[in-house]
Amino acid sequence: QVQLVESGGGSVMAGGSLRLSCPTFGNKDSTNCMGWFRQAPGKEREGIASIYIYSEYTWYSDSVKGRFTVSLNNAGDTVFLQMNSLKPEDTAMYYCAATAPHCSGGYRALLEGAYIYWGQGTQVTVSS
Repeated sequence: QVQLVESGGGSVMAGGSLRLSCPTFGNKDSTNCMGWFRQAPGKEREGIASIYIYSEYTWYSDSVKGRFTVSLNNAGDTVFLQMNSLKPEDTAMYYCAATAPHCSGGYRALLEGAYIYWGQGTQVTVSS
């Protein structure tokens, strides 16, 4: 059973930055996608970023494009979400998730249904 654990959440002022991390339990040759999702109170969970480990191809939602960056470490065993220019509306619980091998990517990369392993979440709070 794969257990994902996110780290790096916290509280920050608007305009600030945070970096989240999560293990991939794979390496650079893995064909899984690793995704980042978030859920604000009273809202549905939203897919915001994803990376295909093997090629490091990335996908982003319009809400974070240009501000957030998803990346891997050199070994491919840790995925990061660098969050810059944070806004109060970015306040949410952030989740790391992994697909099965041979991730198809594309439009499915930001859909919950493509992911089979999930972390417990880490809280990000942005104050104005």
